[in-house]
Amino acid sequence: MGRRRSSRGSGDGGSPRRSPPSRGRKRKQGRSFLGKLIYAGVVLGLWGVIAVGGVVAYYASQLPPIDQLTVPKRPPNIAILASDGTLLANRGETGGRTVTLKELPPYLPRAFVAIEDRRFYDHFGIDPIGIARAVYRNLSNSGGLQGGSTLTQQLAKNLFLTQERTASRKIQEAILALWLERNYTKDQILELYLNRVYFGAGAYGVEAAAQRYYGKSARSVSLSEAAVLAGLVQSPSRLAPNRNPERAQARAELVIAAMNELGFITPGMTKTALGDPAEAVRPKGAGSVNYAADYVMDVLDDFVGTIESDIVVTTTLEPKMQAAAELVLVEELNAKGEKFNVSQGAFVAMQPDGALKALVGGRNYEASQFNRATVARRQPGSAFKPFVYLAAMERGYTPNMVMEDAPVAYKGWAPKNYDRKYRGAITLRDSLALSLNTIAVKLNMEVGPKAVVQTAQRLGISSPLQANGSLALGTSEVTPLELVSAYAAFANGGIGVIPYVIEQVKTTDGQVIYRRQHTGGLGRVIDPSAVAMMNEMMHNVFVIGTGQKAQIPGWPMAGKTGTTDDYKDAWFVGFTGNLVAGVWLGNDDGTLTKRVTGGNLPTEVWRNFMAVALKDKQPVPLPGLDRLRPPSDVPVAGMENDPRYASADARESAWIPPQPQRRSREKNFLERLFGL
Repeated sequence: MGRRRSSRGSGDGGSPRRSPPSRGRKRKQGRSFLGKLIYAGVVLGLWGVIAVGGVVAYYASQLPPIDQLTVPKRPPNIAILASDGTLLANRGETGGRTVTLKELPPYLPRAFVAIEDRRFYDHFGIDPIGIARAVYRNLSNSGGLQGGSTLTQQLAKNLFLTQERTASRKIQEAILALWLERNYTKDQILELYLNRVYFGAGAYGVEAAAQRYYGKSARSVSLSEAAVLAGLVQSPSRLAPNRNPERAQARAELVIAAMNELGFITPGMTKTALGDPAEAVRPKGAGSVNYAADYVMDVLDDFVGTIESDIVVTTTLEPKMQAAAELVLVEELNAKGEKFNVSQGAFVAMQPDGALKALVGGRNYEASQFNRATVARRQPGSAFKPFVYLAAMERGYTPNMVMEDAPVAYKGWAPKNYDRKYRGAITLRDSLALSLNTIAVKLNMEVGPKAVVQTAQRLGISSPLQANGSLALGTSEVTPLELVSAYAAFANGGIGVIPYVIEQVKTTDGQVIYRRQHTGGLGRVIDPSAVAMMNEMMHNVFVIGTGQKAQIPGWPMAGKTGTTDDYKDAWFVGFTGNLVAGVWLGNDDGTLTKRVTGGNLPTEVWRNFMAVALKDKQPVPLPGLDRLRPPSDVPVAGMENDPRYASADARESAWIPPQPQRRSREKNFLERLFGL
């Protein structure tokens, strides 16, 4: 019988042969491996999603509940306007009011979209394409026009988060961006962004930035200015146009190129904008209007309480007078400050009813925000003497009465006149004009220091006053604002005033919150006859006294100089029938000046201001002085037909000279003792 062949193969060695695997088996194995890879990928993906979801959920839990999330209110802006409606300053945390997209030129919001988020209208709050582009450009070091964060993400950060750069904050930022996109339209998001983003220099929002850098509303910026503002948000400190104009312009050119590329502007607009670069405005002058704005903010709470939305405050301040007050004060200090060792000053001007027209609280606001006009208390020196003389006039004294200018002593205190001279018998009229200390001290002691204190307080002096002998020489400190306010009673015929600066407050949509009701102030505080006597005597300061340098031909004026004994403080306060103004000069640290007196530098400042403030205005008579002869031969405008101004002879015949009346010591004593 033959051998059975093995069915598994044959060969010389008789070893079995393996048949090759079929193609079907290979395909089956390949599919099995690919399936495992896909399965593993799906599993890993699911775990990744779960992990990411867990991370997102964790950081989302650190946020307020989404259903309770609201966009925080923007801090209100206070726009402070002059009496003519021009903007003086913005106050508040933002530095400018809210604006709507409809108010802005179309190229302004488009500039921000072009440079910060060109796919703004296409993404859902997070832009994966933009992120990938930013990563690629960062890795390739090829630069770029935008970062990875969308405008919505930037807004979310500004509204809800801190500025820290951490992964957790970026995750929260993305979550909040999705919430914003779900609850607001694209235009609403862009409008919120433009009103919240920081532009440096304390300016939040595009309106504040336009005012800060270009001195105009965002509604009026040019294309080149809009490009600078849009480029600025990347790095406000590095790209500020007032500090780094070259960098700001280079960035603006990138913005303009991006706008052109996206079709936001025409080639012609592009060429014009590149050919006319924006220039930041430089602050003019010493910024004194900010002292006035600070004072407005100090008193605003008394009228409107809590402010929850943007408001507009219309004031009594007059830009022309404010600018003139700053100019004359700063120019005087620049020209003569070093020579006379005087570094600071303050200026206040108001209408006789108390309406503030100008307020300067120092030489330069940027250097010092301390408001010397409203806060600093300084010795008024002889500028306080009118209150002493008024107290005397109200107790029967008259300008014609004669007193003895001679050495005086009270319990070892022996005040002397400024020039150390004595003039003997002299009328009260001339003693005030010449600012004689001896007569003022005698009057103070005769009528009583307490009576003088009460008189000054009745006219509006609110600072503490010491009822002593030296009170007559102005040793009790006062602020410039209250001293000028007290003098206003002489200028208006005897009515006490409370200084005011706010006329009206309203919301940006026109709703009136407060409107000043013009009343009689403090009411009558000086009898008309006493007003007439005081104004006659203070007018004499301009005729023969320490204020002669302050004369303005054709204008009846009255006032008083003031100098402390040690030349630490120098004043001049004067008035016409329509304007009261006061000047203080000195040093913050109390350093003595080099013989600055009320009759030199302060008088020059006052006169230079009044020359501007009264220009083209009709002269106004001083209350009670219908018989007053002007200090010069120049007729008072509008009174040329008055016989007193027809000729020198006519004036002399019309003028009734005062008749000196000598007072005896016995009469003085009896009046003090019995009130006769």
